Amino acid sequence: MEHRGTKTTAESGAERSSSAELKSVERRFGSKAQIAVNLGLAVLSAFIIYTSINAGFNIVFKHALYLMIVLVMTAVVYPFSRRGRLDRISVVDIIVIVASIAGSVYVMYDSNERFMRLGILNPVDIVFGVIMLVVGLDIGRRVIGWALTSVSLVLILYAILGRYIPGPFGHRGFNIAAIVNQVYAGLEGYYGLPARMMILYVAPFILLGAFLEKTGAGEFFIRLAFSLTRRSTGGPAKAAVIGSAFMGSISGSAIANVTSTGVITIPMMKRIGYRPHVAAATEAAASTGGQIMPPIMGAVAFIMVELTQIPYFKIVAVAIAPIVLYFITVFTFVHLEAKKHNIGTDNERNVEPAGAVLREGWHFFFVILVIVAILAFGYAPNLAALGGIVTLLAIHTIRYRKLGLKLIYEALVLGGKYSLSIGSLVACIGIILAMVGLTGVGLKLSWLFSALSGGVPFFAILLVGLVSLILGMGLASGPAYIVTAVAVGPALLEMGFPVLIAHFIMIWFSIDSEITPPVGLASIVGAGIAKANPMKTMMTAFKYAKGLYILPFIFYYRPAILLQGALPQIVETIASVLLGLIAFAAFWENHLLKRTALHERAGLLLASAGLLWPDWRLNAAGLALLVAVLISQRIGILRAAAGVAAGAVAAAGGKSEDRDA
Repeated sequence: MEHRGTKTTAESGAERSSSAELKSVERRFGSKAQIAVNLGLAVLSAFIIYTSINAGFNIVFKHALYLMIVLVMTAVVYPFSRRGRLDRISVVDIIVIVASIAGSVYVMYDSNERFMRLGILNPVDIVFGVIMLVVGLDIGRRVIGWALTSVSLVLILYAILGRYIPGPFGHRGFNIAAIVNQVYAGLEGYYGLPARMMILYVAPFILLGAFLEKTGAGEFFIRLAFSLTRRSTGGPAKAAVIGSAFMGSISGSAIANVTSTGVITIPMMKRIGYRPHVAAATEAAASTGGQIMPPIMGAVAFIMVELTQIPYFKIVAVAIAPIVLYFITVFTFVHLEAKKHNIGTDNERNVEPAGAVLREGWHFFFVILVIVAILAFGYAPNLAALGGIVTLLAIHTIRYRKLGLKLIYEALVLGGKYSLSIGSLVACIGIILAMVGLTGVGLKLSWLFSALSGGVPFFAILLVGLVSLILGMGLASGPAYIVTAVAVGPALLEMGFPVLIAHFIMIWFSIDSEITPPVGLASIVGAGIAKANPMKTMMTAFKYAKGLYILPFIFYYRPAILLQGALPQIVETIASVLLGLIAFAAFWENHLLKRTALHERAGLLLASAGLLWPDWRLNAAGLALLVAVLISQRIGILRAAAGVAAGAVAAAGGKSEDRDA
C-alpha cells in the first residue's frame, strides 16, 4: 500500500530535519562505531526483558545494573557539551563512563555490608557516593537540559544549607555523608522507587512500542485510522488523532508515538493544506493523550497503582470518559481548523477501505487482548508488556514464515534508544525523592501549598497545574507525575481531596509537560518532522490540548465524570461536559458552522461556562445558548446561500435582457 512508501520517505526526511534541540545533542558515529553503540542499546533492552522473566533477581543488583547501563549508554550517545565534536567520545565522557561503572560495581559488590553500616558510612562509601551524585546530575542534564538537574541541585543545597534558612523552611542541615547515605547507599534514592518504576512499568512498554513499530503493527493502526477518516474533512489530521490513540494506549510514550506515527501523519496533513506547525501540534497533542488511553494506559496507570494502591482496572475504567472527551476536543479543534481554511480530504491518495485494512491486520488486536488478559490475571505490568512482544513476534513469524532475527535486533536497538530519554532521569528523580524524605520539605511544601490556596479547592487545582508545569518541564509523563505527586500530592490529600481524584488531577496536569513551552519534547519532535517553528508548535499544541487544563477542575467539582455517582448523573455529566468542551473549542477557534459574529462568540463562551458548571440549571441554560448560536449560524448560512442564488438569478435575467435588446 502507498502508506509504506510514504513512511520511508518521511522517516528519512525526519532524520534530516529533526529539531536541533533534540538531534544536535546526539552523537553521529561512523558505521563501525555505530555497530558497537547499537549493541549496547540492544543489551539495555535485553536486560529489561531478562529482569521481566527473572523476578527473583537480586533487587540491588537489578537496579544497579540497570542504572549503570543507562548511565554508560547515555554518556556514549549524548555528549557532555553540545559544542564539542559529535563524531567521537571525549575524555570527559570516558571519565563519566568509568565513574558510572565503578560506582555501580561498588554498590553491587559491597551491598550487604554497606546496608549494615547505613548512617555510619566509611570514607570509600562517601567518595563513590559523591562521584555518582555528580554523574547522575550530569547525565540528566545531557538529555533534557537543566530543568530537572536544577531542581535536584537546589534540593541538595537546601539539605546542606538548611540551618541558615530562617522560618518554617529551615532545618538543622545535613552533611555530605548524610546525603550520600540517603541517595546512594540505601534504597531511597538511586536504587529505590525510580529505578523500580522504570524497570517494572516504563521501560517494558517503551520496548513494546519499538516492537510495534518494527513489526508493522503501528503502521496498521495508522492505516486503519486513515481508512476510517478518508471521506472526512481534514481526514489526515483526524487520522493522526485516532492513530495516536491506538498507538499511545499500548506504548505509553508520547515521544515514541510522535516519532513512529508522525512520520506518516504529519506529511499527509501538510499535503492537504494544514500549516506545518498545526500538523506537528495535532500529532503532539494526540500522542500526549494516547499515553493515558485505555485499555492499557501505558506506564502512568501502573505508577498510579504503585502510589495509591487503587486496583489497575478501576483506574482504567475511571479514565475512559475523560480521555475520550479529551480526544473529542482535539478532534473538534482539527475539524474547525479544516473548516476555517477550507481543507478537504486527501483526494490524491488511494486510501484503502477500513474492511481491507482490517482483513490484512486484524490479528494485531490480539496484542491488546493478551496484555489486558495478563493484567487481569494479576501478573506484573512488565510481564504484560513481554506478553505483547511475544504475541507480536508470533504474528510476524506466522505471516512471513520466518522468525526475523534482524527485526528483533533492530527493535531491541530502537527500544534501548527510546529508553535512554526516560531512564537517564532516574538519578535526578532519585535525588529529588531522597532529599524530600531527608529534609521533610514535602510537609513544608504542603503547608505552603495550603496557605497559598487559602484552602479553596479551585486555587489548589490551579496551583497543581502551575507546579506540574514548572517541575515537569521537558519530562516524560511518568517522571513528571512522580515529581508532582511528591511535591503537592500530600497537600491535596490534607485538604480533603479523595485519593482517586487527587491523583487523576496530577496525572492530567503532568502529561502536559510533553507539549507545553518552553521544553515540550513531543512538540519539538513533531516540529522537527514538520520543519516547523518549535515555539509555534508548542503554543498550538497547548491550544489543542485544552482538555488537559479544563478536565482536572471537572474531576473535583463534577466527580461523576470519574464514575463517582449514580448512572443518570454520570450520563448527564459526561454529555454536559462534552458539549461544553465543543462550545469552548468553537469559541477559541472563532468558528462553528461558519465564522462567528461577536455576539455568537460571546454566546459560545457563556454556553461553555454554563455546560461545564456543576449545576443542572446552568447546564440547561448553556445548552439553550449553544442551540441558539447553532440556529443563528444556520440562518446566516441559509441567508448567504439565498443571496448568492438571488444574485445568480438577477445576473442571468440581466444577460437575457441584453440579448433581447
